Amino acid sequence: MARTLVLIRHAKAASPGGLPDHERPLAGQGRRDAPVAGRWLRSQGVSPQVAIVSGAVRTRQTYRLLAAELADPPEPVVTDDVYYAGAGDLLELVRALPVEASSAMVVAHNPGIGMLAGALDDGTSQVPAGDRPRGGFPTSSVAVFSVDGDWAAVDPGAARLVAFTVARG
Repeated sequence: MARTLVLIRHAKAASPGGLPDHERPLAGQGRRDAPVAGRWLRSQGVSPQVAIVSGAVRTRQTYRLLAAELADPPEPVVTDDVYYAGAGDLLELVRALPVEASSAMVVAHNPGIGMLAGALDDGTSQVPAGDRPRGGFPTSSVAVFSVDGDWAAVDPGAARLVAFTVARG
């Protein structure tokens, strides 16, 4: 069974003085970009059944704004396990996704989410080279992967990048 995995880096965050990193909200640019990401996902026919979202304010806001653009967004699973996660930790979260879900989304932070996107890519993408992640995974990056088999068997180099954008509004 082919599955769809969407990896998203939160939209642009503000940097107000005195706030802990976990509490940083989206900047104006981020509030404009997040809905664009949702509309792009809808245009790609992507409809996640599961959404795992970091507990940080900016990731929760990103998900809320992009989910408002989806036809039937799932209630997010919000966890600080994503906030502190490196690529390996995020891969373990992907491997633990419900077997009945054929489509899932993870909204997280760099460097972990960008490293996971790079690690999963099997190199067979038909996405033009100029439209793939290069030199990082900027805010509002959205990578859509096709995964064969069960979530539990997802390994590095075992997913095909089918679409990528950096949403800007």
